[in-house]
Order: sequence, then C-alpha cells, then structure tokens
Amino acid sequence: MEISITKGIKISVQSVYMPRESRPAQNSFYHAYKITIENLSQDTVQLLRRHWFISDSNGIKREVEGEGVIGQQPILNPGDSHAYSSWCPLMTDIGKMHGTFLMKKVTDDRLFKVTVPEFKLIPPFKTN
Repeated sequence: MEISITKGIKISVQSVYMPRESRPAQNSFYHAYKITIENLSQDTVQLLRRHWFISDSNGIKREVEGEGVIGQQPILNPGDSHAYSSWCPLMTDIGKMHGTFLMKKVTDDRLFKVTVPEFKLIPPFKTN
C-alpha cells in the first residue's frame, strides 16, 4: 500500500492485477486499484477533480483529467473517509500511476491539490 498526506488529507492506494480481463497476447494488461481518502484535517473538504499520470514500461505516458472520481465529488467532514475502486489498462505488463486531486475547503471555497502517491502496476508473475 502506498500512502501520502497533503494538508491533512490522507490518500492510501492498493493495486491488483486483473488476469481475467487482461490479454497478454494482445498487449492488453488491466490493473484495478482502490483509493481511500481520509480527512485528517479540521476542515470540511470536497473532491472536485482528478489528474492522473500513467506510464507504461515502454515509455508511453498518458494524462487523464476529469471531474470527481467515478462520477462522484464526495464531501468529507473532519474524520470522514471515502473509498472507491477503478481500473487502468496498460499496453505493457508493468506500469505506474500517480496524480493529484483538486480539493475545495468548503467553508471558504479555497482550492488546493492533494498528492496521490505513485503506485506500481505489476502482475504477480513479474514479482516471482
């Protein structure tokens, strides 16, 4: 598990290879990941946007930006957490992701970015 804390917002990430969805002969490798966002601050915050940087092991890099996470823009009171799962297709069996979430402090609409730590996308057959 990878963890980062930015301005009192803790991001934890776990990833897993998806062998049933992957097609190695067609250079198609799928990885799922679960992200937990915990509000350790004293402020109520809302997640507005995501910005991902995705790298395959062949040097190809992609960026993905959009509103919220899986169609949601959760509001987190102090002590609250929000978890969601998503997935990422790669053209190689190994890759990595990292990014940011754009958050808003609800009381004064102040915007700030929270770091999503870099996490590896590696199938089990590559770690043995």
